Amino acid sequence: MAPLSEAVLDMIKSLRRNWHSLCPSERTTVCGADFMLEALQLSMAEINKQHSGEFTVSLSDVLVAWKHLLHEKLDLPFEDMEVVEHYKDIRKTYDSFLKNSNILDLIDVYQKCQTLTSTCENKVMSPVQLLDFISGRSCISYENINLSGSESPASKCNLDNKKVQSIARKIICSYLSLLVNSKNDLALAHIINVPDRGLGREAFTDLKHAAQEKQMSVFLVATSFIRMIELGGKGYAPSPSDPLRTHGKGLNNFIIFMDKLEEILGEIPNPRMAGGRILSAIKTELIKGRSSGDPFRQATEEVTQDLDLRIKNIINSQQEDRVVNTTGSSPARPKSYAINHGTAYCGRETVKILLVLLDEEASNPPTENKADLLYGEENTTSYTGTPILTLFSSPTQANEFLIKPLRERVQKSMEEKRIKMKQTLIRSQFACTYKEDFMTSHERCSWRNQTEDEPACTPHLQNALTEGTDSFDGVPTLGTNSGNVQLNRSKNERLSKKSSGQTGNKGPKRKQVDLNGDNGLCDHENELSRLQMSKIPKSSSNLQSKSNQILARSAVKGCKPATKNKLIAGQTKLTQFFRL
Repeated sequence: MAPLSEAVLDMIKSLRRNWHSLCPSERTTVCGADFMLEALQLSMAEINKQHSGEFTVSLSDVLVAWKHLLHEKLDLPFEDMEVVEHYKDIRKTYDSFLKNSNILDLIDVYQKCQTLTSTCENKVMSPVQLLDFISGRSCISYENINLSGSESPASKCNLDNKKVQSIARKIICSYLSLLVNSKNDLALAHIINVPDRGLGREAFTDLKHAAQEKQMSVFLVATSFIRMIELGGKGYAPSPSDPLRTHGKGLNNFIIFMDKLEEILGEIPNPRMAGGRILSAIKTELIKGRSSGDPFRQATEEVTQDLDLRIKNIINSQQEDRVVNTTGSSPARPKSYAINHGTAYCGRETVKILLVLLDEEASNPPTENKADLLYGEENTTSYTGTPILTLFSSPTQANEFLIKPLRERVQKSMEEKRIKMKQTLIRSQFACTYKEDFMTSHERCSWRNQTEDEPACTPHLQNALTEGTDSFDGVPTLGTNSGNVQLNRSKNERLSKKSSGQTGNKGPKRKQVDLNGDNGLCDHENELSRLQMSKIPKSSSNLQSKSNQILARSAVKGCKPATKNKLIAGQTKLTQFFRL
């Protein structure tokens, strides 16, 4: 390891020893120079999208802003340097991205270490040295420089192998980083579709939008969505219009694998065994479906073996330091922040070992080729998946600032209302006997108005009555007999009693309609027979009242339900009891 890398690692170790006063959480991770540059690129692309509508940024602008950011954060002179547009907004977005991800960059670690009281920890390195390390000036490797100017096939093959190994190391460390710090959205973006789970740009965009609405991390949104589906039920299941439902299979596979790693972390107390099992599970997931001669498979196996050896070395060195510090002295009293303050959880010792391993990765020199780091290569897309800049872009909201046409907005609202109205309802076991239960509220109201206002049999009866009145108009009217007058009075009294009986009857509605309809049929037949027997014409007022009465009775007759819809005795009470 280079001298500056050792100095950076010592600085991170001093932060870990005093994490309770310098870090917001014990699981706060430290990002290296490459991670800082990727976060700056995403912040600049987000600001460009807000001002121009395109989520993109050029490499030259990123390098200019990178140089300005390093000088400004380290309090070095930057007055004569070139400044990109909207730099203040970019800096604000960069800081908020790291804060929401529970991450500290190397400059933040340096600034926090400056607040310590110990002089040996304050003078670990100077700001200029840290600037040279992060920018990559002091980390130029002369091993890969060919003085003859020609590149042999063997050296080219070695470079390709090193690139594949660096990609495999980044993916495995991203899995470990997400396992330790679930708020790390950039680590999630590196591994969400490695291996291929069908979770590309659209899936990550939907997750990012849901995370912004709920103010949660992307991983927590995906986990909560899968948990809601597993719980099931009307009160827990996500809505049918949730865009994450289209990516349910891929998200389920990803969350199941992360649950497997969490289970290993919590159930195995020995850090040596737990670290080896976690690396073995990640290796099995990455090389699944790849042939033995695949370069990515070989690189993954080599990197996994190297990381497992480093975990064992870290555990051995910590045990040696513990033995040296405790010889000849009594055990120290436990500190207040280490007793029942949220610091005791399953797998804590393994988490500490993984944090040390990630800190060593953060202290490695940065990548020399910035273009390959930020925009990727065509040859490595099969290993890394979608580039980070493309993954974080939001294709569905590129035209968000444009107002949609009125027709589309009205159709969308009507479809949402129709979906809500057609949701399945809880019905009783006798609901099949009611026609109204299978209708929507609008259709039910229109059907009732039609049956009440316009009976189906009224036009035919009106025509028949008009023809009957025309035939009576030609017969001369005679004086009424006393018997006829008595007959009319008895009929009127019978009609009044029948109407009063209809209003006062408290029986079932459907049975009442059936009885009234039967009585109407009998009365109508008796009256026709009497008219034919007597053949005595009546006055126009009597004809008008008769026609009105026949119309009312025929309306009741037309509304009579069919025999197949009749209820059994006691079925009404049971239906009302089971109806919710």
